[in-house]
Amino acid sequence: MALGRARESPHEWLMTLASVQELVLGKLQAWLNAAIEMLPNALLALLAILFFGLVSRRVEKLVVRLVFRLSNNRPISEIIGGVARVATVIFGIFSALSLLSLERTVTSLLAGVGVVGIALGFAFQDIAANFMSGILMALRRPFDVGDLVEVGGRLAKVQRIELRATVLMTLDGLVVVLPNKEIFQNPIVNYTVTKGRRLDVQVGTAYSDDLERVRDVTVEALQKLEGRDPDEKVEVLFEAFGDSSINHVARIWLLESDELNYRRCRSEAIIAIKKAYDAADITIPFPIRTLDFGAAAVGGERLDTMKLGSAMQAAE
Repeated sequence: MALGRARESPHEWLMTLASVQELVLGKLQAWLNAAIEMLPNALLALLAILFFGLVSRRVEKLVVRLVFRLSNNRPISEIIGGVARVATVIFGIFSALSLLSLERTVTSLLAGVGVVGIALGFAFQDIAANFMSGILMALRRPFDVGDLVEVGGRLAKVQRIELRATVLMTLDGLVVVLPNKEIFQNPIVNYTVTKGRRLDVQVGTAYSDDLERVRDVTVEALQKLEGRDPDEKVEVLFEAFGDSSINHVARIWLLESDELNYRRCRSEAIIAIKKAYDAADITIPFPIRTLDFGAAAVGGERLDTMKLGSAMQAAE
């Protein structure tokens, strides 16, 4: 009986191998037939993806031009154009899947995109916040490229406005990249929005000077300042009694708010005030420190005693 089973084992093994081969060939034949039947739809799907990929660029340019004409806002028009391009490509992919009769796959992809979107929203909160801040800034337009702004204590010119960050250049030539979230959440001072800008010059004069004469001389000196707005008056306001001077401020309105022009006018104003005060014999006091070597009563030592002690030590 054992020999009979041994003799039948090769035959059974061959029958099993033949069955497996027949099954595999049947599956391959079925797949081949399905591929042949699906080949036209696959070609159409491929052509659809290529078509929508090419059309997406044209759609982006068309949307950018249309939105820019309506809003005159270049950043927001580029954002909407990019969204339109991505939406066109996604529509092309879903159309290609529909041609391949993969409706269930489309549904699964939509559900997966939703789940992935939620996960990415939690993982990249800062990036999403910067992106939304960039969109809101593009809508509100607190500044444009080339404007002189002050953000977070930084005084710089706007070089480029992007979705995630804004590129600034400081007055000393340093490039600063600030996230849009930081810009959007902090106060922004735009020196380019208004044409004029006020210049304040702090000055101090001696207690012995005539204050009315000081005011007249200061006004006369600053009225000739180049770059001053002639429609605005020069103001001189006395502010406080200082330790060694009476302090006042001279206020001048400038025609341009550019920082370089502001600093130049401030320098010229200081020069003009100094020349006018020198010509009018008006004193600008400065701190003076007096050393009293005769205060022996409070623990000090007289200067002549110090000299006598040093001479006696040298003689010995």
